[in-house]
Order: sequence, then C-alpha cells, then structure tokens
Amino acid sequence: MSELSVNHLLGIKYLNKDDIKLIFETADHFKEVINRPIKKVPSLRDITIANLFFENSTRTKLSFELAEKRLSADVINFSASQSSVKKGETLIDTVNNILSMKVDMVVMRHPNPGASVFLSQHVNARIINAGDGAHEHPTQALLDSYSIRERLGEVKGKKVVIVGDILHSRVALSNIFALQLQGAEVMVCGPKTLLPKYIDKLGVKVETNLLKALNWCDVANMLRVQNERMEVNYFPSTREYTQQYGVTMDVLNSLKKEITIMHPGPINRGVEITSEVADSNQAIILNQVENGVAVRMAIIYLLASKIKQ
Repeated sequence: MSELSVNHLLGIKYLNKDDIKLIFETADHFKEVINRPIKKVPSLRDITIANLFFENSTRTKLSFELAEKRLSADVINFSASQSSVKKGETLIDTVNNILSMKVDMVVMRHPNPGASVFLSQHVNARIINAGDGAHEHPTQALLDSYSIRERLGEVKGKKVVIVGDILHSRVALSNIFALQLQGAEVMVCGPKTLLPKYIDKLGVKVETNLLKALNWCDVANMLRVQNERMEVNYFPSTREYTQQYGVTMDVLNSLKKEITIMHPGPINRGVEITSEVADSNQAIILNQVENGVAVRMAIIYLLASKIKQ
C-alpha cells in the first residue's frame, strides 16, 4: 500500500492498520533526513500550508511548522487571538479567506470537538486535525505509538497505561484508538473524578491505584492535569494528586521491572512526574518531540501526494 485510505487526518478513528504502518514507514525515512547535515527535502516545494491555531499551542505548532519547512512547503501561520475571529468572523469565512490565497492544506487546532470534520465537509483543502477540544489529537497519538515502536520494537502486545486527567484529554482518546488498532492492551489510571463515564465502553482496563497500574504496564504515558479546562475542582489539591498519582524515582525503583515513561508535554514537573524521572533513561520524552517532526512530515507528505493526483 503506497497511499493513505483517507484524504484528511481528522482523527485516529478514521484510519486503519495499514494507514498507520504506511505513516510509520514514511516517518522512518524522514527521521533519517532530519538527522542529516542538510535537513531539507524539496518534496513539497509547490504546496502551501496554513496553520490555523484557534487555541494556544507551542510544541504542536512549532513541530508542524518545522515539519512543513523541512519538506520545503510554503507556510502561512494564523493565530486566532490576533485575527478577525475576535470580531465575530465565522470559521468557514476565516478559512475561505485563507483558501482564496490558494492554500492546499490546513492544519487546525480548535476548541470545539468536530471542528476539523466540519471544515473538511465545507472547504476544498486537505485538513489535518491538530487537536479539537477534548476530542482527538491524532498526530500526538501517532508520534506516541511511533516512539513506543522505536523503543520496544513493536506496539502489538505491549501493555500501555495512560495516567492522569483522562476526562479532559484529547491525547488519551486518540492514544486509546491508535494503540488498540495496533494490538496493544490499554489501561487508564487516575482519580475516579478524572475518568469519563463512558470509559468502559472503549474496551480499556480501568485502575485507580497507580502502583498496580505501573506494575502491570510496559509503558506509562503520563498526562498533565488540564487546569485550564476545569470549571470545578476534580480533586482536593495538587499536593494530594501528586501523592497519589505522581511518579517519582522511588516509585519506579519499587516496581518489579523497568518501564518506559512518556509524556505528551507540557510537563508540570513535580506534579505528575518529578524532574528526576523526566530526565532519566527510562523516559523517552525528548524522543517523542524529535519523532513528532518526522511523523508530521510523513502525514503532510502522504496527504500532499493526494493533492497532486
């Protein structure tokens, strides 16, 4: 298979196993490229990509921008906080105005779940979902799986626990879909108040005891507590959360085996993991960042090749 089964990357739930395999094989090639002295390839010299971020983002936005530039695409950056959206312009109008500048692809982060799907139905460009509300964040899940594959050889058969604020996390949902599609076992772990009510319908194990979860898993993906999405308190205090769900070196050393620690960032050091854990050999957090560029290059390249047809 040499092309994706989809025309947009809207969510992991629209992909199949072969799509993920193709993205990873393409990312392997680009990972080699970004480790060369000259890190650019002319693949997308005639493609224009608009990055539309209606929510703040540092790492995802930088990662996409770097991926686009490594592929030699023309890049337009659009930040909603400085735009006509503030004056009441609709999403469709905003995007159509940008598309009238002859843009081929739109990378969009938006606070409303389903915004990228809505956009794909109304505008004539390839859409990549860079996070929609607390719904999906497909490129993060793909780079997470790619990083597990790189560290442990394959994703199939591995036991992965996602720890923390599952309720407000688009990373958790996309990761669950991606890991299950590749044949991994998935568990979620956190305080009951931060686990969604529908979680058991997703075919994942649920555990509220951190030590039990860590002793079960091969990989622990630590999520931060998303205070900015919370209107009410979901747990008594940060200190209490850290005591129950924070990973320290003492916790890791008490386990029966060595596990791999991941984090989608930004890290609240000293809350979900200590600095010592984040900077240890068991953590692959910086590998995730590097892999994010290669995986996003692969996705952009594969979707762009469908424009040229």
